[in-house]
Amino acid sequence: MLEHYNHVSYERLCSGMGIPNLYAFFRDRVFRRETAEIAAALAVASDPTPVIVDGALDPATPCPLCTATLDCFLGILGSEMGNLALKVFATGGVYLGGGIPPRLLTQLRTARLLDAMRNKGRFRSLMERTPVHVILDPRAALVGAAAYGLID
Repeated sequence: MLEHYNHVSYERLCSGMGIPNLYAFFRDRVFRRETAEIAAALAVASDPTPVIVDGALDPATPCPLCTATLDCFLGILGSEMGNLALKVFATGGVYLGGGIPPRLLTQLRTARLLDAMRNKGRFRSLMERTPVHVILDPRAALVGAAAYGLID
């Protein structure tokens, strides 16, 4: 069943919980069904995100519901990346961290994400020059915290 929220934030959509939330929306409001294989995998998964991502990226038989979910996620993520880059004038680039971006390296290079990021009207040319970086080290936050702790 789709959860109802009083406020939907970018954090709720662009984080690890975003993909399952988007999936539930598409399942309940758009597709009104899901494949038996994906439903069975989700029923036993402790984390639904990898199941949905794998369903979308299955080269033999991609799940249309999972594909729509991932496409929407990439569009929202790209749009928020562009918003943030403009807010802080991040000409050196936008850095994506967490567990999702390393799993989606190929998809992060697609037109869906980059067009959403760059679609900023008169600032499009600036956004086209703003690089996107993915943090691959899963310990990056801990290393940063340790370095900060050593300064004190």
